[in-house]
Amino acid sequence: MTKRTLLLLMAVLLMPVAAMAQSPFDGTWKGDLASAKFPEKPDVYLLKDGTYTCKTCAPPITVKADGTDQKVTGHPYLDMMNIKVVDDKTIEETDKKDGKVVATSKTWLSGDGNTMMFEFSDSSATNGAPVTGKGSETRVAKGPAGSHAISGSWKMAKMDALSDNGMTLTYKTAGDTITMTTPNGQSYTAKMDGTEAPYKGDPGTTSVSVKKTGPNSLEETDKRDGKVISVTKITVSADGKTIKFAVDDKLHGTHAEFGATKQ
Repeated sequence: MTKRTLLLLMAVLLMPVAAMAQSPFDGTWKGDLASAKFPEKPDVYLLKDGTYTCKTCAPPITVKADGTDQKVTGHPYLDMMNIKVVDDKTIEETDKKDGKVVATSKTWLSGDGNTMMFEFSDSSATNGAPVTGKGSETRVAKGPAGSHAISGSWKMAKMDALSDNGMTLTYKTAGDTITMTTPNGQSYTAKMDGTEAPYKGDPGTTSVSVKKTGPNSLEETDKRDGKVISVTKITVSADGKTIKFAVDDKLHGTHAEFGATKQ
């Protein structure tokens, strides 16, 4: 067999392998909490004179903190909020949408008042089990005189735990399209040329566009009713074992990063 014949034969044999080569994005990815880089911009809360305000919510929320359901507008995930003051360092929150409880949380402070712990259960964007988790924030500034201890500015410090359904997603590519699915019922199928496509299963996201920016990188733009709410740069490592998400949250004006590992 001549060298030329051998090279041609090798090329023919390798063609099916190349054709079936898996995209670097394909697979199920699980978030790594230790890799998370949280926003530098602090959260700002005020609880005083029986009124609770989340100043950095988008849009801001102000309700009575008397343990009763209070109407909230402009938020796709809830239309009622109930803030209960448990004691001078603890509050509980219950959110509802269309009369149904979609989220509960408890927030309490450390003895010195400089660390705020929280735990939550959130089904506002799930079709199954709620996402659960717990973490903490660190005080940046105190609230005004006479306000509840949770008042002030707080910077996210860490997530101690997050349920698997809150940090797992699957990508599958086919030609020039990519499909994303999550255990919570969120999904989209979009061309990787920036063409807008429907985003399903999340009341706060109505459409998405995905653009391939390199062999191992994508840029995803999420919209709500035509308005850009976030832009995420997605990069798979050279060895294909990890993926990085760098998220610019346009609603809150923040930037965060986290990694995930292929399962």
